[in-house]
Amino acid sequence: MKILVAAWACNPRQGSEAAVGWGWLSAIKDQHDVHVLTAPYQRDWIQSEISRAPDKFSRVQFHCVEPPFLSYNYNSGFWRRQKDIPLLVPIFHRYYHRWMRAAYRTALDLHRKVHFDLVHQLTFVSFRFPGHLWKLGIPFVWGPIGGLENTPWRLLPATGARGAAYYAGRNLVNSAQKRFLRAPRRAFRRAGAVVAATSGMQAEIRRWYGASSEVICEVGSPTESSNEFPLRAPNEPLRIVWSGLHLPGKALQLLLHALHGGPENWHLDIYGDGPCRSQWQSLASRLGLDRQCMWHGQVSRYEAMNGLRHAHLFVVTSLKDLTSNVIVEALARGVPVICPDHCGFTDVITEQCGIKVPIHSPREFERLMAGAIADLGSDEERRRQLAAGALRRAREFSWEMKAPMIDRIYRRAVEKRGPVVIEQMVLSATDG
Repeated sequence: MKILVAAWACNPRQGSEAAVGWGWLSAIKDQHDVHVLTAPYQRDWIQSEISRAPDKFSRVQFHCVEPPFLSYNYNSGFWRRQKDIPLLVPIFHRYYHRWMRAAYRTALDLHRKVHFDLVHQLTFVSFRFPGHLWKLGIPFVWGPIGGLENTPWRLLPATGARGAAYYAGRNLVNSAQKRFLRAPRRAFRRAGAVVAATSGMQAEIRRWYGASSEVICEVGSPTESSNEFPLRAPNEPLRIVWSGLHLPGKALQLLLHALHGGPENWHLDIYGDGPCRSQWQSLASRLGLDRQCMWHGQVSRYEAMNGLRHAHLFVVTSLKDLTSNVIVEALARGVPVICPDHCGFTDVITEQCGIKVPIHSPREFERLMAGAIADLGSDEERRRQLAAGALRRAREFSWEMKAPMIDRIYRRAVEKRGPVVIEQMVLSATDG
């Protein structure tokens, strides 16, 4: 089939949304002729990757789209600070809305020439941004979709005063947008197929929009997966890894409190950076943990992956997330995972590859997490069983495994819609 994909974020050198876009593209590019609408700032990364294996991209064409009078530069301090300064987020959203309109105008021109069989709105992974490509009059696939779940109110105190204010405000805005935004409702009505990123998102899509969806985790295992897992020698410290942006919702302080006065003989490697770093470092010092904590800062994806090669345990403390890329990356390295039993973690982690900790309250979560870490620290046989299970579980999230699932969704969407005559396409880029 000839497929048009909208993936503003899509490149192999970054995590998060960009990794989602690139991973899904890797799952479909060998089976279909694909045209990708993406952001210009990623051009160099994409071209570098193509130059390494041009034959693998013989059926893919990239089209860099930029809205008039406004551009996005990833290396700009202004744009990069949006994750640290909540007030900058609406400015980026304004830019992205303009990008989606520009992408639709480009799509109209391409469709008249190529006659696509299907269009897929891929990234951003958010219900707020359905784009305009559903107006093309051809089968429309949307997803994986996230963003519908609120941060549990009972967990807000754990994020601190500023974090609680931010996530409380986000909950209120999120709830209003689910109820009143018109664009998602229109897109859901036009969609021939909808993909939910998690089972929780699937339930929310049904609840708010009455739409059926299939669950496919938005992230996938890296191609450079391992066949072996790290072993722990007698008396060697339990090497724990935590990775993420240093933001209130990532809640590293929960792990620091759990390690204080809990398990013995451990070392914690902390990857990432952000506005909470100095606060968390001060907490580690007050708790007397600073000698056992290594703060690596923001490193390349290669360095972060290399850090997992020597890890015995990976811990997640996020209070609000979908499914972090680093979760499946840890599994692919044979590293068992301890995580909260919520968000996308619930779908990915099983009792064969990790431990899901109930998070009814922050204090209870700290206590149960401390116990889980101590149990694995004192039982190397069980930890190795989970490590072997992690390798098996990671294979289930490979892009090779997801490719036929995505292909079936595409074909059902086309069969459901039937043939479409391009001359019937009369909607303009400014229509609702």
